[in-house]
Amino acid sequence: MTEKRAHEYQIDIKHIKDIKGNAGNEQQVNLLFKNHDDIFKIMDMLTEKQLFENPQEARQFVLGLKLLGDVIMRNKQMELFSEMQPAFLNFMHKLKSKVK
Repeated sequence: MTEKRAHEYQIDIKHIKDIKGNAGNEQQVNLLFKNHDDIFKIMDMLTEKQLFENPQEARQFVLGLKLLGDVIMRNKQMELFSEMQPAFLNFMHKLKSKVK
């Protein structure tokens, strides 16, 4: 079976400050993942459509949505996602209709 073609991404997260403004701990996470979409293109599209007043929020939204969506779709058989998957698909259709 041939593996689906996908874009490959890397996200590095570092704790900079805690809730009190103190220097964060040394904790860091490096995520490597694949996605069939060009995430940067989607970020640009949502920024151009001005769905959010703040371009940074548009980028956060896209990144979070793509990460969550992929986990839901890969694990749709899990009871945890059984109620969420139909609502997520409806949400994605609505979002796509607003962006196009």
